[in-house]
Amino acid sequence: MTCSAGRRFSAILLGGLLGAGAAAPAVAQSNAEGLLSDRLVVNLGGFIFETGVKANLNGQSNAGREIDFDETFGKASDARRIRADLLWRITPQHHLRFMYFDNANARSSVLDEDIEWGDYTFLAGSEAEFEQKIKVYSLAYEWAFMRSPTHEVAASLGVHFMDMRFKLSGKVNGTDPDGTPVDGLTRDKSADLPAPLPMVGLRAGWAVSPDWYVDAQVQFFAARVGDYDGRWTDARVGATWMFQRHLGVGLGYNWFRTRVDVTQDDFNGRLKLGYSGVQAYLTGTF
Repeated sequence: MTCSAGRRFSAILLGGLLGAGAAAPAVAQSNAEGLLSDRLVVNLGGFIFETGVKANLNGQSNAGREIDFDETFGKASDARRIRADLLWRITPQHHLRFMYFDNANARSSVLDEDIEWGDYTFLAGSEAEFEQKIKVYSLAYEWAFMRSPTHEVAASLGVHFMDMRFKLSGKVNGTDPDGTPVDGLTRDKSADLPAPLPMVGLRAGWAVSPDWYVDAQVQFFAARVGDYDGRWTDARVGATWMFQRHLGVGLGYNWFRTRVDVTQDDFNGRLKLGYSGVQAYLTGTF
């Protein structure tokens, strides 16, 4: 699925929810309404999802070919996948939102073909290991331009920061950083990619019954900032059962895609990263 397809999906989803919210009858004061009125709302959960990582790392004298890490090393089974969201209502109309996402895993495989990563060529027929650590932070100001006791629609503007590290280990041919030729020796090559990008977004939520709350959110941007040329889309929809006034559980679906071109010493190349899947989470309000 492309970024434009994700945006169309998000727009249709938000439009449908806006229509449902406008048509829904008013409900009495309820547990679910706390998600629309309490000063702090916190979500913490884990993912069951599919991920995709493609990247190329250029060397000093060559442009590396793109590597599909999921195709080369298989799907990750030992990944840590955590997402936390925090909403602080400074006033009913003015909010701050913070999001944190953590995905780390390691995989190994016998290579079917040579793969180029920086100034090293990892050799076909040898065993190689791939490690990835991805952390995402976002901070946004939010303006709730539509509000009632049972629904809220808000626009946001903020910063999205990805801190990523990719490491390949195995037998290589190539050249060490000091210029020494390498032939069939074991080496590892890391690439660090901090990627700060601006973002705009739209979020909507409704208390559809005394104990049930549904919400949808889309964030996106495309920009060239310094050494970065990137675009990304993050869309999420969820349903929360508030079984107590300040405590609930929920189930959501999250879809994320990004592409970043970078020209820096630590990372000179292109990264394509995506994930999508189901998130189960615990919700608390204060």
